[in-house]
Amino acid sequence: MLSFFTVDCLIFTFHEGKLKVLLTERNEYPYRDWWAMPGYFVDKNEEMEEAVNRIAYEHTGLKNIYLEQLAALAGLKRHPEGRILTVAYMALVRYEDVKNKIKPITNYMRQAKWFDITEIPDLAFDHNDILQLGLKKLKTNLSYSTAPFALLPEKFTLTQLQLIYESILGESLDKRNFRKRMSNLGYLKELNEYQTGVSYRAARLHKFDKRKFLKLFS
Repeated sequence: MLSFFTVDCLIFTFHEGKLKVLLTERNEYPYRDWWAMPGYFVDKNEEMEEAVNRIAYEHTGLKNIYLEQLAALAGLKRHPEGRILTVAYMALVRYEDVKNKIKPITNYMRQAKWFDITEIPDLAFDHNDILQLGLKKLKTNLSYSTAPFALLPEKFTLTQLQLIYESILGESLDKRNFRKRMSNLGYLKELNEYQTGVSYRAARLHKFDKRKFLKLFS
């Protein structure tokens, strides 16, 4: 038996120099044929943690991803059936970890696909609003958050890091100033390793030192 509230999952990744969000194409009323965030009704006897993990898996094929509660929304017009509360959750995933796992296992959704955040269509329900809430949280917490590093590979270039910051902030950053600021923070470890498999001059790789980060902000 279903309850009268839903769970929606806002899932971000970073690929090809761009911040992306995972959307699903709906295959049932309401909003059939529309793109939406993975989401559905919570079962009446289901705990919230169980529900969000189940719904994320059924609609995207992804298991064991960390989903953090973002917001609760209960607008009168958010659902055509009337006031239905939704609890929105947000996850940050590394593209390489999930690229071959994206496939809905429910008939409620036709497909799941990554969209560049600058190319988002009109979404079902109030999902455009939920996306903006997620982007606002990323932007607000950027200076003291591990979010950029949750999206990057374990070893990354400073250019990749800058592109994530620019995607979240929605603006271009001066390369020289950005690198100086990152270097001064003290939690980036410069490696004696370089990019491989690129046609241009390979850039030096770096790693995020989480222990130093936590020491700085604890």
